[in-house]
Amino acid sequence: MTRSPFFAFPVRATVLKAALCGAALGLPMAAALAATFPITPEQRSTAQEVAQAGVPLSELAPNAPDMYTVKKGDTLWDISALYLKRPWRWPELWGMNLEQIRNPHLIYPGQILFLEKVDGRARLRMGRAVGGSVEVERLSPQVRSGPANGALSSVNLNWIEPFLNEAVIFDTDALLLAPKIVAGTEDQVLLARGNLAYAVGGEFGPETEYRIFREPRPLRDPTTNEVLGFEAMFLGTADFLRPGETHDLGSGRTEVTPATLRVTSARREIGVGDRLSPVPPRQFVNYVPHAPQEPLAGQIVSIYGEGLTAGKGHIVSLSRGARDGMQLGYVLALWREGRFLPSNAFSKTQVRLPDERDGMLFVFRVFDRMSYALIISASEPVRPGDRFTQP
Repeated sequence: MTRSPFFAFPVRATVLKAALCGAALGLPMAAALAATFPITPEQRSTAQEVAQAGVPLSELAPNAPDMYTVKKGDTLWDISALYLKRPWRWPELWGMNLEQIRNPHLIYPGQILFLEKVDGRARLRMGRAVGGSVEVERLSPQVRSGPANGALSSVNLNWIEPFLNEAVIFDTDALLLAPKIVAGTEDQVLLARGNLAYAVGGEFGPETEYRIFREPRPLRDPTTNEVLGFEAMFLGTADFLRPGETHDLGSGRTEVTPATLRVTSARREIGVGDRLSPVPPRQFVNYVPHAPQEPLAGQIVSIYGEGLTAGKGHIVSLSRGARDGMQLGYVLALWREGRFLPSNAFSKTQVRLPDERDGMLFVFRVFDRMSYALIISASEPVRPGDRFTQP
């Protein structure tokens, strides 16, 4: 997969009743076709109930088109938002047939979506142009063979793809005990791609590839000030060339020869004092955008990259993690805190405006006590302390 500052969710579709099913984010297509979506029991129950019925007409967006031709660059989220007031209700719109989940077919630009309205409910079918009209296809369960290039993608996953292994929240400050860069060649202060780096401390395992991080900083709950985790800024990568050695000089003295690495990429300035951590195996995860089934609320802890504010496409850390019920693929509502009006010298009443819904978040990494989310939309600058809830 080509690295990019943006990201794209590969979308798959179920087959029976021309239902388009969920989104696999950042997953190579061959792996995506072989994998099963992580469907919760609640989602499965809901989908089974509505697979034949679709969504109420009241849930459709005001200008939902009766027919739509899929275009290059479209995403599952874009199309769901085109048809629905609440895009996270996509399983109902697409009429998921979960029994055929292992036999998906791909959706490509040029295919036609047809909005069927029956008995006060609506769902999408796939159709094809026949003369001047659209014929709804009756699809049978099968896997379409052929190249996957050009298949429809779901939400710009290119935005998070670079962060899947680079943005890390450690439960403890253990990274402070990891190997540390102590020098470059010829007294270099800053290291770039191709430079040698010398490191001591910690332990080097059998791994040959290492990530380079700035020393971690604590992330605190905006309300309680409790430390929830430690975020380390990703700087680049390095290949392990040779181990270090320790020589006994006698009289209690030792001489250390540092381990040698070569910098293979540099996203930010790399220098003395930066830490090394093995590159973990790449995790290919199926993401299904969906809303939490139970109430879930918290706050934004920080903007990734140490920014003061963020907007659409930025990454933020959240004050809730796996122990709080957070899951991959959750879609969350973003809220802007209501401001206080200037006080009146003649009044003892303080006026605070109500909180206003400001946008949406998509959760793509979940740690024990915290999570990372992509800002899907935001009408105002997002700041640490802003809160989120289920949509």
